[in-house]
Amino acid sequence: MKVAIVGGGICGLSLALNLNQRGLACCVYERVKEIKPLGVGITLLPHAMREFTALGLGDDLLAAGIENRESCFFNRFGQLIYKEPRGRFAGYDIPEVGIHRGRLHVILADAVRNRLGADAVRTDHECIGVEQDEGGATVHFTETSTGCRRESLRADVVIACDGINSAIRKQYYPDEKLVFAGINSWRGVTRRKPIFDGHTFIRAGSICTGKIVIYPIINDIDEQGHQLINWTTDIKRDTFEQNDWNKPGNLSEFLPVYESWKFDWLDVPQMIRDSEQILEYPMVDRDPIENWTFGRVTLAGDAAHPMYPRGSNGAAQATIDARTLADALLGHSDAHQALKAYEAARGAVTANVVRTNREYPPDFINTKVEELIGDKPFENLDKYISQNELRTLSENYKRVAGFTLTDVVPARGRG
Repeated sequence: MKVAIVGGGICGLSLALNLNQRGLACCVYERVKEIKPLGVGITLLPHAMREFTALGLGDDLLAAGIENRESCFFNRFGQLIYKEPRGRFAGYDIPEVGIHRGRLHVILADAVRNRLGADAVRTDHECIGVEQDEGGATVHFTETSTGCRRESLRADVVIACDGINSAIRKQYYPDEKLVFAGINSWRGVTRRKPIFDGHTFIRAGSICTGKIVIYPIINDIDEQGHQLINWTTDIKRDTFEQNDWNKPGNLSEFLPVYESWKFDWLDVPQMIRDSEQILEYPMVDRDPIENWTFGRVTLAGDAAHPMYPRGSNGAAQATIDARTLADALLGHSDAHQALKAYEAARGAVTANVVRTNREYPPDFINTKVEELIGDKPFENLDKYISQNELRTLSENYKRVAGFTLTDVVPARGRG
């Protein structure tokens, strides 16, 4: 069986490694001309790290990032609402890691080339469609850099891992629109001294009055004890003007919301001003769809179930897709049956995560407290909600996303 993977992001590269581990031939076709360490931060939750560890990359990723020890929730006045241990400090066998997305991407790409061969990731390939017949599927490409037509490719199976704006998904759902609920985001990275112990994941504020997520992604970046800190701001407004993925962020559009956020443990506006780069993007997803699989073609990762970037779950669900799909292709001699088995295993699960990320993400804790108390500091939080109730909200999200303590069992002996 020859598998063509369209898209060389986290999902596509993870799938290539899973297929190779199971002795199945594949090649990755990526639209960019060169894979570079771009972007900002990403959190690899224990269920994502479980999948990467099964691929032999756990130690490399841990060394390239920073292990989270604790997650803390604050209101926009800097008061602690709730905290909990994370990863191995919460009893998991697998760590939770904050890492630069570019470092993760390069580690995955290098692993694919080292294990499958230098030609296993073919860049500058823009997919423009796929056709099928009884004997296989044909993928059509142009050269991204020039727009010139490339030679088409024959494969037994085609997996669309080409992200939220998947060309292959669009072929089967031509009238589908992105879902935008008025929430825009700005992200950046700042070099500064560690916050708290340098291993803390922070959520402050709420989506209603301005939220920020902060966590470290690179340790001792300048040999002066500074870390590279990733931060993401989310603001919901009445206007439905959508941010642009391709524009750098403009401080004037969001910094005023955070000007008063000067806590005894962090000057938030100064951290934002000191950022090395600022990116803007809209918080969008797509409604869950009933069918991912069309004959010899199926969708995976963000092409199948794009979700709000809340809870650090997009990458985790993509890596689980990759392992599930590889197992299905190994376990079924008929490609159609394999793809349908994969879709049956993953469709409803990921649809539930998409819906939960919209309504009850991890930062729902912050929103709930703000609803109970109002947009003001509190004197005694227990008068409004107990720590046990807040813990239940946190555990409910982990249960839906599949990374409660009992869910994340180390993946040993796969392949």
